[in-house]
Amino acid sequence: MPETTSTGNGTENAKSHFTKAVEEAKAGVHAMADGCQEKLNQTKGEWSSEAKVRSEDAMAKASAFADDAKVKAADLANQGKTKASQAIVGISKLIDDNAALIDEKAGAKYGDYARTASKSLADTATKLDEKSLDELGEEAKEFVRRSPVAAVGMAVAAGYLFARLFKSGK
Repeated sequence: MPETTSTGNGTENAKSHFTKAVEEAKAGVHAMADGCQEKLNQTKGEWSSEAKVRSEDAMAKASAFADDAKVKAADLANQGKTKASQAIVGISKLIDDNAALIDEKAGAKYGDYARTASKSLADTATKLDEKSLDELGEEAKEFVRRSPVAAVGMAVAAGYLFARLFKSGK
């Protein structure tokens, strides 16, 4: 008959193997968790780096776009200033050309008023040409600070004129 071991000894042996297996499983789970945590941290770092690079690229592109827009806006503003100056000169010449007719129809006194207005407009156009956009902006701010009611009135009048212009254009 083969030799048998006692049940108490076999149970102890099984418990010992089971405990070792559980401990090994726990160690494996901890090792796997540590590996997963490490991989997660690595992936997180990579994504964070990539997000930072993309963010910096986007900021650089936005900055370049803003710089281009500023240059374009300054160019358009200078063109507008030039056109406004030319329009004022044109009105000045029109008034000056018609001053003699005003002398005939309304009298020399009113002709002189027209010539004075023409000269004033020509001087304004010259000053407009000589000043930079920054200087004009500062003067506009100062005017609004000194005369806010007049500034609002002028804005309302200009808005009304533009509304009439665009309304009649339809």
